[in-house]
Amino acid sequence: MANLTIAVDDELLRRARVRAVGQGTSVNAILREELERYAGDGAGDRAADAFLRIARASTASSGPGGRSWTRDELYAERSDRRG
Repeated sequence: MANLTIAVDDELLRRARVRAVGQGTSVNAILREELERYAGDGAGDRAADAFLRIARASTASSGPGGRSWTRDELYAERSDRRG
């Protein structure tokens, strides 16, 4: 495993350490996780892109003119279901 040296403001590092301790972790672990996310394989981005392509290509609709609900209608329907 490689070591990495970075330069950060002393106060910034102090606040990061305090927050990390409060979360039961370390600044080192947080930075490692962020680097893994940053350099990751992009699977999440690809999945989101695929979903958007499918959604945009969909011809599904809620009928002519669409459907809209008012807050009162939704509340009444929910109240009716509860009995």
